[in-house]
Amino acid sequence: MSEIRHVSAAVARRFLVKRHLLAPPRQLPAEPESVLRVIDRIGSLQFDPLEVAGRNHDLVLLARIAGYRRPWTDHWLYEDRRLYETYNKGLSIVPVAELPWYRHTWDRSHAELSGAGEAFDVHAPLVEELLARIRDGGPLLPREVGPREAIDWYWRPTNQVRAILEGLAEAGILGIARREGNLRVYDLVERLFPAEVLAARVPEDEQRVHRLQSRYRGGGLLGTGGQQELWVGTYRRAAEKAVARNLLVERGDLVPVAVEGVKGERFVVREDLEILAEAEREVGAGEPPGGVEPGVAFLAPLDPFCWDRELLRRLFDFDYVWEVYVPAAKRRWGYYVLPILFGDRLVGRIEPRIERRAGTLKVIDIWWEAGFDPFADPVFAPAFATAIAAHQGFGGTKRLTLPRSARLRPFTTEVRAILGR
Repeated sequence: MSEIRHVSAAVARRFLVKRHLLAPPRQLPAEPESVLRVIDRIGSLQFDPLEVAGRNHDLVLLARIAGYRRPWTDHWLYEDRRLYETYNKGLSIVPVAELPWYRHTWDRSHAELSGAGEAFDVHAPLVEELLARIRDGGPLLPREVGPREAIDWYWRPTNQVRAILEGLAEAGILGIARREGNLRVYDLVERLFPAEVLAARVPEDEQRVHRLQSRYRGGGLLGTGGQQELWVGTYRRAAEKAVARNLLVERGDLVPVAVEGVKGERFVVREDLEILAEAEREVGAGEPPGGVEPGVAFLAPLDPFCWDRELLRRLFDFDYVWEVYVPAAKRRWGYYVLPILFGDRLVGRIEPRIERRAGTLKVIDIWWEAGFDPFADPVFAPAFATAIAAHQGFGGTKRLTLPRSARLRPFTTEVRAILGR
């Protein structure tokens, strides 16, 4: 059993930005291999198709990789296939090498959909038609089949073809060969993944423990509780989760940590102990994060750094709610608002929007946290401008529009001057 490590709040904040490859932001080189380095560090990335400022996983990578471009991840997903889409914490991108440890999602869905009276049974002729079409004709886009009647599918009626193809993918019979925009193109899994990976079998108990460990690997400093979505897909019962977590602690895979001012035990994965020691040294020596001038990053709504909303409140005094599902009249901030990280502080929020047809990055608004002065540190405005330029490069936009409100005008004027606009 590992002894509990005691760390200050300042060390915990420093640890998180360092282990999330955000000290400084965009520290990894501008190359496709950097995507794999991020996955190697945090284990998985949530895939959300909503694209306002960029898709969630692209924004996560943009904050960590210099000159990040969307095709780099698509290459590893749909060409080289070192990564694939499956369900971990929601739909996620994980390494193909770990497929045997995520397979029980396929197996469970296959059992649920194949039973008497279930989707594959009720719609057996269509199942056979679609599989035969893919076997004989190759990858298939649902709209290539033609419309069929709508059927009840999860929370809404859905075109029968689309529903059955989704079900076959959830059951591990089909996989995603590529995407056209956000539309999935399906193919047989045996054509997409190595035979030895598909043949490997890991006991379900080990798979569940692995999935729980992946949450701690992703979050960096998770505890035993928190909001429900932190643990979706691991264990339904708290007692089962506790048994698995205790096993990980006994094996030394998780190390318990007590953080000053944060209630309850937290945990870091064993591989991060060196990063924790570096954070303690930096804070003790009064050095900036990573030993360089602090930079600015705009964090994705589902960035692993932001998973634990309660930890953000306790450790960073930052209350973050992703308001895309909040009615407009009830929003405090905006539709697609991103936290602004400066060094190891969360100092505000920004609502950017990529308008591709107009070739414009439109910043709808910026909000500073109470007590933060964007002019107090001369490094901040240039660092903010650098983050804006990186977002423009990612979105391929030539024009930039910034808010014209009086409260922001001195700052936006400074940013424009730095960017030479």
